Amino acid sequence: MIKNIQNYNKNIFESIKHIDEEGNEYWYARELMKTLEYGEYRYFLPVIKKAMLSCKESKYNISDHFVHVHDMIKIGKGAKRKVDNYKLSRYACYLIAMNGDSRKEVIALAQTYFAYQTRKQELLEEEFKELSEDEKRIIMRRKVKSSNYNLNNTASKSGVKNFGEFHNAGYKGLYGGETADNLFRIVQTDSKLKKDRVDNEYTANSVHFEVGKKVRQTIKELGGTMPEDLPTPNKSINELEDNNKYDIIK
Repeated sequence: MIKNIQNYNKNIFESIKHIDEEGNEYWYARELMKTLEYGEYRYFLPVIKKAMLSCKESKYNISDHFVHVHDMIKIGKGAKRKVDNYKLSRYACYLIAMNGDSRKEVIALAQTYFAYQTRKQELLEEEFKELSEDEKRIIMRRKVKSSNYNLNNTASKSGVKNFGEFHNAGYKGLYGGETADNLFRIVQTDSKLKKDRVDNEYTANSVHFEVGKKVRQTIKELGGTMPEDLPTPNKSINELEDNNKYDIIK
C-alpha cells in the first residue's frame, strides 16, 4: 500500500515542483493549494500561517522555508492583477500538510510524501558525503540520465520532434560534457518548458539554448571552471560502472 502511495504522490507533487538557479527545490503555495483541493487562497492561507507557526516553534527560520512573493495573474481582456504567493521548501510543504484538513485523502498523501522525501534527502546527503569521487561521478551520471528522460518527455509535449537538434541547442548554449552543470541545465530547461507552456519545437530549442547560455554565464560570473576546461577523468563512466562494487543509490 505504501509503495503505491509513494508512486501516486510522486506523480502529484513532483509535477508542481520547481528548481531555482542554485538547484534548490521549491513549490508555489497557490499550485500546492489546488493539489490539496482547497478552492480559494483565502481558505488556504490560514493553513500556511499555522505551518509557519509550527516552523517557528521548531526553532527554524521561517524565511528559509516560506518566502513571500507576488505573482501576476490574468483577469480577462489581457489585464493582470498582482496576487500574494509563497515559495515553499519541502519542509514547509510538510508542515502545511500536517496542518491541513485531515479529512481530505490528498492531505494524508501529502504528509506521507513530504515526510518520506525529506528523510530520504537527509539520508542521501549523509551517504553522498562518504562516497569516493568516482562513486559521486557515477551518481551524477545516473541523475543526468534520469533528468534527460524527464526532459525528453517534457520536450515531446512541447512540440519537439527532432531531439538531436533540441539537445544540441542546449550544448551550444553551455558547451561541455556530462557534468553537474549539465545536470542543472537539463533540470532548468525541463522546468522552464513547463512553466512557459511551450508548445512548438522552435521555441523549445530556443529555450534550451538560452538556459544553457545562462548557466554558462553564471559559471563565468562566479569564477568557476568553464565546462570545456574541466579535466578529463582517467576512467570513463562506463568503466567505473563496470568496476563498481558498491550499492550506490540510483
